[in-house]
Amino acid sequence: MNLFLKEKINPLIGSAGVSAVPMAARVSQVVACAGNKHNFILMHAMGPNVAGVIGTALAAGLF
Repeated sequence: MNLFLKEKINPLIGSAGVSAVPMAARVSQVVACAGNKHNFILMHAMGPNVAGVIGTALAAGLF
């Protein structure tokens, strides 16, 4: 996705898209802070995190 965008998206945001709420978002935050102490992506990581939970619920409902 970053190939087509002018403003790049941090790939750690996508890693939070699993349905382990809120642990996946916290892990993404810790990894982001390890690289740069001024990174704060926790709130941005919670969006795909909750979307992963909703997607999992919908898939389970279909099955």
